[in-house]
Amino acid sequence: MPIDAAKALAAPPRTGEISWSHKDVQLYHLGIGAGLPATDPGELRYTLESGLRVLPSFATVAGAGSPGVIGGLSMPGVDVDLARVLHGGQSITLYRPLPAECAAAVTTRRIAAVHDKGEAAVLVMRTDVADADGPLWTDDAWIHVRGEGGWGGDRGPSVRREAPAGPPGRTAERPVREDQALLYRLSGDWNPLHADPGFARLAGFERPILHGLCTYGMTLKAVVDTLLGGDVARVRGYTARFTGVVYPGETLRIRMWHDGGGDRGNGGGGGEVRVTVSVVERGDAPALAGTVVTRS
Repeated sequence: MPIDAAKALAAPPRTGEISWSHKDVQLYHLGIGAGLPATDPGELRYTLESGLRVLPSFATVAGAGSPGVIGGLSMPGVDVDLARVLHGGQSITLYRPLPAECAAAVTTRRIAAVHDKGEAAVLVMRTDVADADGPLWTDDAWIHVRGEGGWGGDRGPSVRREAPAGPPGRTAERPVREDQALLYRLSGDWNPLHADPGFARLAGFERPILHGLCTYGMTLKAVVDTLLGGDVARVRGYTARFTGVVYPGETLRIRMWHDGGGDRGNGGGGGEVRVTVSVVERGDAPALAGTVVTRS
């Protein structure tokens, strides 16, 4: 069978080395919509090298390598048709704030789980990253492979959470620029689906679509700016499922439910922020679900 779960799980981890500079961080931030207005102090913390703060979702592109979903397809025991593969979701656990510059960090990648969902298989590609000072982050990419389930394996835990009840505490709308995907792909994801109209039509889309991880980054930035006073160091974890398509030129509606007894000064205190993300122009069509930001 194309997926040999036992072989994938038993395979030794692969290690590598990555590095990044402040330019990589600034390019990523521009790729997720930072810098508007250009002179806003709240935006300059993402775009100006002096005092630069790193949004934790930068971890998904650090080193400008292929997304974890691509790396997972080259692991032992995995031999699938790329056309059947979807990036189902992403999570990050942070151990400390990410530095704006890193000369060398070690990555350790492995298949952490293989789930049989019946109509599909789900691979969990786990990447641990550490520098000379210790662990930086762990991220999981959930790789959904259509038509590869049904072998009687473990279904795994449900990652679905009910939508929050009641009205959101905050709602933010973020426009996606027409050139957003063209800019975002410069951080390492060169899939032509996000740039080439002909390729996008062959894949069944009317035009190139935005990277799911770009929506993921835009959402985290909105939460940090709206509820956490722009303090990226307060993010301890972030998870989301990709549930729909976003086209450049559309608008994201980001609804936030935060615990901890109200804002208390831009969401002070620890806990969770629950989030839903939809597309304004298409009747609130869902884009991200099961979205949670864990904060200090």
